Amino acid sequence: MSVQRSVAVIGAGAAGLCAAKHLMAKGMDVVVFEIGTRLGGLWVYENDNGLSPTYQSLHVNSENRVTAYQDFPFPDSAPIYPDHVQMAQYLEDYASRFGIRDRIRFQSRVASVEQDRAAGWLLTLADGSRHGFDAVVVASGHQGVPRHPPFADDFKGEYLHSHSYRVPDPFRGKRVLVVGAGNSACDIASDICTVTAATTMAARSPVLLMPRMFLGVPTSRVLGKLEKPWMPWAIRRRIRELIARMAHGRMEQWGFVTPKTRTHPAGHHLLIGHFIWNRIKARPGIASVSGDTVAFVDGTREHFDTMIAATGYQVHLPFLSQTLSPLREPWLELFHQVVRPGTPGLYFVGFFNVSGGGNIRMMDDQSQWVAALEAGEVGLPDVQQMRRSILRERDAIVRLYPESPRYALELDPRVYRATLAAEMRDGARRAAGRKPQAAQA
Repeated sequence: MSVQRSVAVIGAGAAGLCAAKHLMAKGMDVVVFEIGTRLGGLWVYENDNGLSPTYQSLHVNSENRVTAYQDFPFPDSAPIYPDHVQMAQYLEDYASRFGIRDRIRFQSRVASVEQDRAAGWLLTLADGSRHGFDAVVVASGHQGVPRHPPFADDFKGEYLHSHSYRVPDPFRGKRVLVVGAGNSACDIASDICTVTAATTMAARSPVLLMPRMFLGVPTSRVLGKLEKPWMPWAIRRRIRELIARMAHGRMEQWGFVTPKTRTHPAGHHLLIGHFIWNRIKARPGIASVSGDTVAFVDGTREHFDTMIAATGYQVHLPFLSQTLSPLREPWLELFHQVVRPGTPGLYFVGFFNVSGGGNIRMMDDQSQWVAALEAGEVGLPDVQQMRRSILRERDAIVRLYPESPRYALELDPRVYRATLAAEMRDGARRAAGRKPQAAQA
């Protein structure tokens, strides 16, 4: 049954477009507020919203068929791993297909979101205008505000965060240190190493560099065949280690450390080739920085002209007061990463990282849940149950992943999608007045 409620969506990136589409399908009156003049969020190169980290060589890390929205596949002509231009066009096509573009108010910065007794929620824009809604979906993204390393100010050479990196030419002939070993670090090191005098990656944490392709197909397909839901993580980790070793050898031979806990997948299809040609070398974590000299934890010291920090991002929600914000750095106190307990009508979509698979597919799951909640088709547990669930999920992250702020948003796609599916079933029982099943952790 269609329910006419008004919903504001903050952000016209992949998450905001998805949320708008599912809410509109339930008959909601949706308005999307976008800071810039383009839809597509982080996938728009040099986006005038000032939040996009896209560099010229960027490609999506997951193959197109698992990256796509569930009901909107990439065209047959799309490459296995689309680049940012193709991703931006895909999102434009999605918005056109589902009539979302007409719902977007461009150049509309949300200055504040407040609860209002009469309107439910009151949004104030930067131009001073105020707009009332029954509900708000925050889909502003979490890769717009860089997280700088503690030694950033100690380095007296050229310093930048990966968020500002675009093309390799400015680093021609320089000795460059790339801090980090995630996907952005791998991409940037592979990008610049053919023009620099030397490129070094500083990897504080263990890393498993997975090949993009294995046995002629995307590695994710091979893992999908080999890994089973019933397998304990130790077995799944061993499978991944064997694939990485068959493709690249031991991590230690390139200067990295093989992880013994879960880690976010990383890699670049050319990275190991550059190691073979000695264009890139790896160093362990950084002990200290003084001037242009970097001391590593293994006792070695090197001079660098440039430091590029691929050290992740901070969640930034400037339009929410401390009372409404779920951010308790580095954690988000959200039930299944979507619902703030005790704050009906306020939702968050897209605030996660996935340990394999595509982010967009999980945004679909989150948006379907939000739309069903707003339509009254499903209900929520009580506040205390939601808070206990949040603590269980947080404990699992602390237990399974390395100690790093970036893992506060990490999700296992298989576990998460199964959890949301179970929550939808239980929520339907709540809405119908029936007793739900035992909640999943």
